[in-house]
Amino acid sequence: MSTVREKSNDAMLHPELRAEDDPDAIIRDGRRLDHAEGASKALRARPEPQPRGAKVHGNRPIDQAEAAARFIAAPEHEKMHDERLWDLRQKRDREMHGIPEWEELRSLASAIKEHTLTHLDEYLDQFEANARSNGIHVHWARDGAEHNQIVHGILRDHGAKLLIKSKSMLTEECGFRPYMASVGIEVIETDLGERIQQLDNEDPSHVVVPAVHKLRTDVAEVFARTLGTDPGNSDVHYLAEAQRKATHPLILNADAGMTGCNFAVAETGTFVVCTNEGNADLSANVPKLHIASAGIEKIIPRLDHLAVFVRLLSRSALGSPITQ
Repeated sequence: MSTVREKSNDAMLHPELRAEDDPDAIIRDGRRLDHAEGASKALRARPEPQPRGAKVHGNRPIDQAEAAARFIAAPEHEKMHDERLWDLRQKRDREMHGIPEWEELRSLASAIKEHTLTHLDEYLDQFEANARSNGIHVHWARDGAEHNQIVHGILRDHGAKLLIKSKSMLTEECGFRPYMASVGIEVIETDLGERIQQLDNEDPSHVVVPAVHKLRTDVAEVFARTLGTDPGNSDVHYLAEAQRKATHPLILNADAGMTGCNFAVAETGTFVVCTNEGNADLSANVPKLHIASAGIEKIIPRLDHLAVFVRLLSRSALGSPITQ
């Protein structure tokens, strides 16, 4: 085992990513704490008004260049955004170089996906049959509008008026929350980053870290305005705890829960939701009704294949060796 580790380090293109003398590293029992938080560097910035996201003008194309120019004109935000994303990349690279078979795993995952897409109709039918055998109700939607209508029908049939949900990019693409608001159903995001964005009436800016463009002082301002926290306290632990306390009663009183889906296994008719905060567990298990919203590209053929993707997922997304 030690030989493998030595070869892995020698092969690193950027040896500094080992960060052996990193002053911000969290050390326990003589070893660096190797998860998303423990591997991150503490980032600080001076308060500065937050530049808002891209302006939406109906169906006209969004002027991303204009939005980018406004963001770059805010030096503290630009600097923090650059450092934060580079920090994520460094953590990912450290995890990548820690697995000698990394490229083999990536190639295998690609081959599994290519095979699945080539036989997509067969695996979708297999998943549906096995899922129904497990007592799961399977619905098919042609587009985002039909997706929203189906979910609305399920909630209406169950008399649900309060829905808690974990992060789902599919529901973002479907315009799910605005649709639910139009039919009188309240949707509460339980992912910390998504909740920040929801309270600030902004769309997520990143598929993994939705509020990556915000400074901690921006979050403090949002929470002070919406949750009644101390506007002068931008400590991340204080802010996270305030959001947890404010959301917990909503979770306990929710009529239904919704999650996304990281993988749907055709062989077993089961689906997998990966989470780092535990909010997906609450969304799926606390309310009596659980709805999982999944794109057909989430299908994988066999349970054995899941191990390949799980080893890659958290390392690539967060620079963390494991997720829940």
